[in-house]
Amino acid sequence: MSKPTTVITGGAGFLGSHLCDRFLAEGHRVIAIDNLITGSADNIAHLFGNPNFKFIQHDVTEFIYVEGEVHNVLHFASPASPIDYLKVPIQTLKVGSLGSHKALGFARAKKARFMIASTSEIYGDPHEHPQKETYWGNVNPIGLRGCYDEAKRFAEAITMAYHRHHGLDTRILRIFNTYGERMRLDDGRALPSFVGSALRGEDMTVFGDGSQTRSFCYVSDLVEGIWRLLHANTHEPVNIGNPSEITILDFAKEVQKIMKELTGKEVGITYKPLPADDPKQRRPDITRAKELLGWEPKVDRAEGLRRTIEFFVKKTALHTNEFDSARS
Repeated sequence: MSKPTTVITGGAGFLGSHLCDRFLAEGHRVIAIDNLITGSADNIAHLFGNPNFKFIQHDVTEFIYVEGEVHNVLHFASPASPIDYLKVPIQTLKVGSLGSHKALGFARAKKARFMIASTSEIYGDPHEHPQKETYWGNVNPIGLRGCYDEAKRFAEAITMAYHRHHGLDTRILRIFNTYGERMRLDDGRALPSFVGSALRGEDMTVFGDGSQTRSFCYVSDLVEGIWRLLHANTHEPVNIGNPSEITILDFAKEVQKIMKELTGKEVGITYKPLPADDPKQRRPDITRAKELLGWEPKVDRAEGLRRTIEFFVKKTALHTNEFDSARS
């Protein structure tokens, strides 16, 4: 029996590269497509040479072509952090609209199962807490974050249109804050921003008074949820995230503590004004994931943070050593 083939757009990104690993481990042939606007070939370099892996550098807002059978299409291509999508707002809107259209058309032509990577950002600055999948959200469509929020809301809408009108077998995944190895230190999200500042000997920056909350899910837990959702019998959106809620200030203090243990460095905290439309609260209701998928996160935050920060510290030390060697 031939191996199932899975195409992952955004496959060279933080999350996409972990999905490549998982699907290869499950016996799939994996084709990663990425234009490397925010992804990096470094994330998948360990897979080059694997006969079951192929990388195609391509912009998925253009026609997608892959030879042969395809069984699953996972559309994960998109800038995903505020610093990225505020830098490339038009490309963000295009990959959520045109890119989703091209990926859905490709999946339909191949008679493949399709999954869209949506986001907790579709809930905006929520009036409901925690957020259930039935909540419609509170989003400013013309605000700075609208380029990402509305791109994902459109992506969900066109995915359901393809399911209802064409009978495409679809899944909608709503991802809450996720962290882990292979994040970029300069991607602007809370954890890499804190660690990046600490490694440069700078204070960590907390926006507002730090009382806003987030819920952080370790990447291996998220990947497990994605795997289960792909194989579940549901077309409705499903939240995948860790419901353990923490204030950003307390989160910064946890990072402070681990950085001190790993590097011996004392790291301070400074405060800056809260960005526009920044959500005050964010926590998933994962009842649907528990009931439909039998899924809930397993890695607690202390363990996940230690693993991730160790990765950043080792990677930074390696680059520093390479730079020093090049200079000598």
